Amino acid sequence: MTGKLDIDHLRQWIGRSAEATDIVTSQLVKGLRATLFQDVGEPKAGDAAPFTVHWCLAQPVFPMSMLGPDGHPTRGGFLPPVPLPRRMWAGGEIEFLQPLRVGDESTRTSRIADVQVKSGSTGTLSFVSVEHSISSPRGVVIRERQDIVYREMTTTATAKAPPPPPKAQHRETHVSDPVLLFRYSALTFNGHRIHYDRDYVTQVEGYPGLIFHGPLQAALIVEMAAKLHGGKAPKKFSYRGLQPLFEGTEFSINANETDAGMELWTANAEGQPTMKGTAVW
Repeated sequence: MTGKLDIDHLRQWIGRSAEATDIVTSQLVKGLRATLFQDVGEPKAGDAAPFTVHWCLAQPVFPMSMLGPDGHPTRGGFLPPVPLPRRMWAGGEIEFLQPLRVGDESTRTSRIADVQVKSGSTGTLSFVSVEHSISSPRGVVIRERQDIVYREMTTTATAKAPPPPPKAQHRETHVSDPVLLFRYSALTFNGHRIHYDRDYVTQVEGYPGLIFHGPLQAALIVEMAAKLHGGKAPKKFSYRGLQPLFEGTEFSINANETDAGMELWTANAEGQPTMKGTAVW
């Protein structure tokens, strides 16, 4: 598989751009609030949506005939055709300028910023960085960089678990059940089978269970950070995935105040961090 990875060819995708438009509906806001363990309420025109609602908007739609075996669209369109089978959201950075609101027409402009190849403990890795600008009728509301990682299909042990974090000053716990994962897949029109197809994720990709979405962990972290700061989103939120979080276990969302802002993370039932982030206001 590694021999087929032509980095010079893949880097030709750098600079490629795309644009998509969608509307923030009351129904979408209700569904996302419910999935983020918030009061659902009856959102009205002009009400602020959850801070990461843009991840639910204007998602690419392809016919079934154009989907690959993992449920993602066949590669080689906007994203480069990286010939490594496992794909995950590795992390990124978000700059929150103002909230999206119910009734807003939102436009996302996206650009491939970088393509890199590295070697890790699990083999060859390819990182694709995508820059997004999200606008509403009031102007640009969010600037973002997303880092996507592609990995080899390997049966070797995953990377060593990160050390336990310090004791959390603020902590919430929930259960990562399959219904929660299905709801988020539906809200984001995410066909990736690792989140809902247990036979596929265990028998083909070799994981012990369904995998919790990286963006869902990040969304829960952002909402907790905002709640601890009077409902105000951070000016900048940076995050990265550390290890997969699986279905059927309790997980926690954690936060500590720092001199610069907040240190935040999600952790599995054993207390091992699965995603880590920092937020500044």
